[in-house]
Amino acid sequence: MKICVVGAGAIGGLTAARFAEAGNEVAVVDQGAHLEAIREKGLKLIWEDGSEIIAQVRAVDSVAEAGPQDLVVLAVKAHFLDQVARDVDKMLNDDTMILTVQNGIPWWYFQKLAGPYEGSRLRTLDPSGLLTKHIPSDRIIGCVVYPAASVPELGVIKHVEGDRFPVGELDGSESARVQKLHDLFVESGLRSRVLDDIRSEIWLKAWGNLSFNPISALTHATLVEICQFPETRELAADMMREAQEIAEKLGVTFRHTIEKRIAGAEGVGAHKTSMLQDVEAGRSLETEALIGAILEIGGITETPAPAIKAVYALVKLLNKVMVSGHAGVRLTEAA
Repeated sequence: MKICVVGAGAIGGLTAARFAEAGNEVAVVDQGAHLEAIREKGLKLIWEDGSEIIAQVRAVDSVAEAGPQDLVVLAVKAHFLDQVARDVDKMLNDDTMILTVQNGIPWWYFQKLAGPYEGSRLRTLDPSGLLTKHIPSDRIIGCVVYPAASVPELGVIKHVEGDRFPVGELDGSESARVQKLHDLFVESGLRSRVLDDIRSEIWLKAWGNLSFNPISALTHATLVEICQFPETRELAADMMREAQEIAEKLGVTFRHTIEKRIAGAEGVGAHKTSMLQDVEAGRSLETEALIGAILEIGGITETPAPAIKAVYALVKLLNKVMVSGHAGVRLTEAA
């Protein structure tokens, strides 16, 4: 399969390396010194067990240079999607699939969602309508990313834990193409399932992103520290309860309890969330995808969320202060 991964950060780089090692023709789009390191030395992936691979991928600095693909993986952070959306059509052939692997709630959430909110646009994620206009919903397949990874040095991805990538069509159908995508993950040594309700799985992951990410960014604490400190454990649970009430008004079902979700995060150990990694690296934060969009949906469904609102205000100010102090943010800063 011919695959382009846009954004070769922690998750984009992990999937690109795995896909390439499985024999697929893989291109990655990135910028700056990270891109140059990949061009010079290949894309190195260090797995949790210490094993290493150096994947040979084509490294380019624009989606136009990548050209038409069978699969496009959008692995940049949600707030950078508008910077690549205009040129997505340059990577499309008649049957190109677009896989979204962003944290939090996706901009396409209400597309193909039967019910009173079908077709609504989340203005926190797509304020100008650019994403909706340039990324056709018929191409999109949803995905939930469970692995944790980091970029310890240029051109190197370090896997921390996890290997699950459940996927699903936006309308819940079990199509031939989503099965093909499932098979791609499995053949690349990763786990996957085809889900008929990808949105419920998105909310299950978003539960943790919503709470642990901003708390870690504000406190510089790891997952286990947040979960074992009574006050932050209670705050995370309060935020999850509010999110669950919002989601259930959209017909979402949660297959785990809040306590089980928190226990799972605690079990990961001394892992720094992606938002904390961004704080330490001076990168802009995924404030809207992880928190703002959930508050917007809370407004749409008339569901108050005071704990989420308070944490959102704090982390949004943190992001503003950071961005004003760091001018050189990469356009395709990756997930």
